[in-house]
Amino acid sequence: MGFAGSFPSAASPASCYLIDADGFRLVLDLGNGALGALQHYTALSDVDAICISHLHADHCIDMLGYSVFQDYHPDGQRPRIPVYGPTGTADRLEVALGSHSVGIEQAFDIAVLTPGTVEIGPLTITTGRMRHPVETFGFRIEHDGQALAYSADTGPAEELVALSRGADVLLAEASFTDGPNLPPDLHLTARQAAEHAAAAGVGELVLTHLVAWNDPAVTLEQAAAAYNGPVRLASSGQRLLGGSRVGQDRGQTGRA
Repeated sequence: MGFAGSFPSAASPASCYLIDADGFRLVLDLGNGALGALQHYTALSDVDAICISHLHADHCIDMLGYSVFQDYHPDGQRPRIPVYGPTGTADRLEVALGSHSVGIEQAFDIAVLTPGTVEIGPLTITTGRMRHPVETFGFRIEHDGQALAYSADTGPAEELVALSRGADVLLAEASFTDGPNLPPDLHLTARQAAEHAAAAGVGELVLTHLVAWNDPAVTLEQAAAAYNGPVRLASSGQRLLGGSRVGQDRGQTGRA
């Protein structure tokens, strides 16, 4: 649903994936423009939980609109949705929301993520810290014998290899293409994403967080040079893995 990197593009909202496991619906990130696109794939009232990888706007800012749906619905206040996010998630969103008669914590039951494994509904979710200017978590999501790994935003990170080891699919950011003077610990190049996929022995690499000014053909070519398995670009309506198992990506609303 949302595969655009850093800001929405003409083709896609910013980061957001829908994980659908036996009818349990987990939203993974909710960036600029994603809330509208999410409603093509699920009713907002049917979402069971939300995970936020980090607190940059292109991964979390549409939580504000979601809080309005929750707090001001004509049928009354909606039940709070469990939300898992980095330290400071509630404060960050409350400040961004501004002055309302009802706030973020009336809409969501917010828990702080730490590295490790947690059961959320039928999903086993393992998190690890990535290399990014703010606290950022990558995810390994397992269900029914399948595993989807998600890099969130990161520079090169051994923890991403560990999270992705043997996963069926690695959904990896590829914000940069090869070039000089790239900032450290910010984002991956397509080639670096592919190197992580190769080191982890994943079954398939899907490149996401695609910045509008990069040439998609160059992104794909540079990744394919470093990874021998299947590699493709995320796109709206795309599906990863199958059925109700871990992994349908709707561009960056993936369904898993």
